[in-house]
Amino acid sequence: MTARVLMVQGTGSSVGKSTLVAGLARALTRRGLRVLPFKPQNMSNNAAVTQDGGEIGRAQALQARACGVLPLADMNPVLLKPQGETGAQLVVRGQRVDTIEARNYQTRKEQLMPQVLASFKNLMAQADVVLVEGAGSASEVNLRRHDIANMGFAQAVQAPVVLVGDIDRGGVIASLVGTQVVLPAEDAARIKGFVVNRMRGDPTLFADGMDFVASRTGWQPLGLVPHLANVRDLPAEDAADLMATLRTKRRIEPGGGNTPRLRMVVPIMPMIANFDDLDPLCTEPGVEVIPVTVGEPLPDAEIILLPGSKATLADLAFLRAQGWAEQIVAHAQNGGAVMGICGGYQMLGLSIADPQGTEGPVCKAPGLGLMPIHTVLGHDKRLDYGTGFLAQGRQPVAGYEMHLGRTEKPEELEPLLWLNGQAEGCVSDNGRIWGTYLHGVFTHRAARLALLQRVGGSAFAPDGVWAQAGNFLPDNHDSRVDAALDHLADHLEQYMDVEALLALARPPVYAA
Repeated sequence: MTARVLMVQGTGSSVGKSTLVAGLARALTRRGLRVLPFKPQNMSNNAAVTQDGGEIGRAQALQARACGVLPLADMNPVLLKPQGETGAQLVVRGQRVDTIEARNYQTRKEQLMPQVLASFKNLMAQADVVLVEGAGSASEVNLRRHDIANMGFAQAVQAPVVLVGDIDRGGVIASLVGTQVVLPAEDAARIKGFVVNRMRGDPTLFADGMDFVASRTGWQPLGLVPHLANVRDLPAEDAADLMATLRTKRRIEPGGGNTPRLRMVVPIMPMIANFDDLDPLCTEPGVEVIPVTVGEPLPDAEIILLPGSKATLADLAFLRAQGWAEQIVAHAQNGGAVMGICGGYQMLGLSIADPQGTEGPVCKAPGLGLMPIHTVLGHDKRLDYGTGFLAQGRQPVAGYEMHLGRTEKPEELEPLLWLNGQAEGCVSDNGRIWGTYLHGVFTHRAARLALLQRVGGSAFAPDGVWAQAGNFLPDNHDSRVDAALDHLADHLEQYMDVEALLALARPPVYAA
């Protein structure tokens, strides 16, 4: 079979492109097709480690899971990881190559198109269908000259495009029709069909709207997709999605009003990264995950969790500016639990130094002083999978490391984990403060319960009331994600014309 390509673009950011591609990937894979995902350029601090030792956007790793394959660096050849208002770390084909300013990046993109095409060709050689996801809005004509993410890429390989609009945010007719109006004729001609996503209420009320868009544009209507609550079980792609998920995620209550509850506060920092560590906690019975944003005090809780950060020193300064650092220290001194993952782990220590200016200006700052550890940032980035077990209890853990710098700790300090045969992370003498570089430490349920038991008492032990009430949860949170992908695929099969969409796919044609 000749490999074919189809590209999904959107009328704007966060219209559901990533989720739709994941659902379509699972639906087509279940039909026996070899499907692979591809996103030429992504901007996200929520990244994943690939099997070939690189990093890509978390959304593409999820799409790879939907295809039943391990993630590859070629699936997202250009990844931008914001480090401030105007700058970002540039990752090309899985490896960090530079830190750049947004204005300088626009001309840099010309040099990146050959890398993008090389990755795309590698995937095409392994697949029946490659589903390509665009970035942001298809109608960003001000960025078209050097574009590698949307129509620039579509034209480079002559990919047919399906355009997605989000009816939940309003103005979907204008955004779909307006995209055709503002695009150059050659780009507009690449769009062959459209999808309206996140419909709430009676879908028949928008039948005339679908007809209007089709008649005005000449595009094939491919589906009016109702809102699906189960997508909350899929990892959020960016911080805005994270906040929406944490604010609205259904909390599973296994019993009545006597069910024990742990309150876990998560300070949301500007450079929060790899925050899908929170997903297993959000679905665990008895745990209430409370996000706290700028201007809010940290509420009373048993646990404060400091998540990963793309810019540890900047986020640490933010904690202090908000008054949160002082509250975290007081919480620990009063017997509360504090957990830190990756950048959050670094913040727990006595000091963080950046002698090479890896994250910004050369500097050194005191940490929160909750653990006797010191971190020195550097240009070398650790990207690695790990498996092992908790040092106390030996419950299995698995995940990945993705960080700059090294953390030095006293030999006598108890490790949190044994990972790939090595001691990793650390635990305070009272067991209520711990940190680790392992993203995914909560994925396996036995380890999750054991870590929460340390602050929750006997009722939260693996053989306690809470655990018994939650026995319906899978042992591995990844199983829950797979179930959500199957549900999403079923949903799209019902409300989209998947056969018509697949028929639009064509073999790529590369420019000479």
